[in-house]
Amino acid sequence: MDFTFTEEQQAAVEAARAVFSDVAPDRAPSPALTRGAVAEDIDRRLWHELARTDLLGLTLSPDHGGAGLDPIALCLVLRESARVLARVPLLESCAVATALQRYGDRTLAAELLPRAGRGELIMTVGANGHTGHDPAELAVSARPYEDEDEDEDGDGNGDGNGDGNGNGDGNGDGRDDGPDGGASGWVLDGVQTAVPWAQVADWIAVPAHTTGGRQVLALVPRTRDGVTLADQVSTNGERLAEVRLEAVRVEARELIAAAGCWDWLRSLLTTGTCALALGLGERVLAMTADYTGKREQFGFPVATFQAVAIQAADRYIDLRAMEATLWQAAWRISTGSGGPLPAAGDVAVAKIWASDGVRRVVQTAQHLHGGFGADTDYPLHRYHAWAKQIELSLGPAAAHEEALGDLLAAHPLG
Repeated sequence: MDFTFTEEQQAAVEAARAVFSDVAPDRAPSPALTRGAVAEDIDRRLWHELARTDLLGLTLSPDHGGAGLDPIALCLVLRESARVLARVPLLESCAVATALQRYGDRTLAAELLPRAGRGELIMTVGANGHTGHDPAELAVSARPYEDEDEDEDGDGNGDGNGDGNGNGDGNGDGRDDGPDGGASGWVLDGVQTAVPWAQVADWIAVPAHTTGGRQVLALVPRTRDGVTLADQVSTNGERLAEVRLEAVRVEARELIAAAGCWDWLRSLLTTGTCALALGLGERVLAMTADYTGKREQFGFPVATFQAVAIQAADRYIDLRAMEATLWQAAWRISTGSGGPLPAAGDVAVAKIWASDGVRRVVQTAQHLHGGFGADTDYPLHRYHAWAKQIELSLGPAAAHEEALGDLLAAHPLG
């Protein structure tokens, strides 16, 4: 097996390191010292720099002004971003843009994706449902509506795309012309909670279900009538939003009904979050090694004490397991390769290691730093808050172990 990255992927890493090299983790106020959100906006300077270096269009095709790379490259860049606690919606915007390119309407993709790659618009996604515990697609309903005034192509179906029978359009790219050929648009009702960066996003991807129980993904402009946002604050002090949709109308082309679209996007979001956990954990362990190598007790660096060395070694093993499972999941998503289990199995394993691993790394770091780790003038407490937010985003490892067990039961290994 070849575990090396391609030249293009390695070039993306080098570009990301150059961009993130002057980003300080304390560019925004500390969440420990701030009531409410640490800032009203994202790090715009960093966002524009990512656009200037073409990192926002990493997974977009050259037709849309992108580099045409795969989700592995995106995860490599996310890993670098987490090391400096980059306050940008890199994961959410790139993931939604990639899903639109892969499954969505071509005309909408042609309108939005070049602008997304240039950093001119931001996309985000509601992936937590109404409570954070139930499937996100069940939190919002989508029902078709008829409106002859919106039938622009004169074929009676309002989508301008083809047969609209929900069976795909025969182009072989995974796109689907819609689950209801008679619908010229859709009405959305429901709530998505803890949507990241929603207040600054231009478009919000909303998973939903039809009356027939089919999963769909709607792309909704934030300013569309019927969309209201209520402020929420994450564990690491960043702004989230409860997004409420009340009779929100979306055009047929703004709803993606292709089979597997939401599952694929959800897997990419999860795998990207695992990449964030890995990058953050690696930076925290490096900080710990530096500190324990300089801190002396009884005339010796504490790093030379057996108990300290063993704890650090255990966390290094955690990080290597997080890395191996991350790249396995990213490879399955990127290539669509088969295996003894569906790709969801590899994603579940990556989530198990990332959720538990990032918590163990920051807890050990706090312990080995002693009281210095709680000093708000030192950045470790920020990494701890971000790690806790990542852990909460991924969910408990026990739940992923249960999901993996269900997959094993349904697909016995030969």
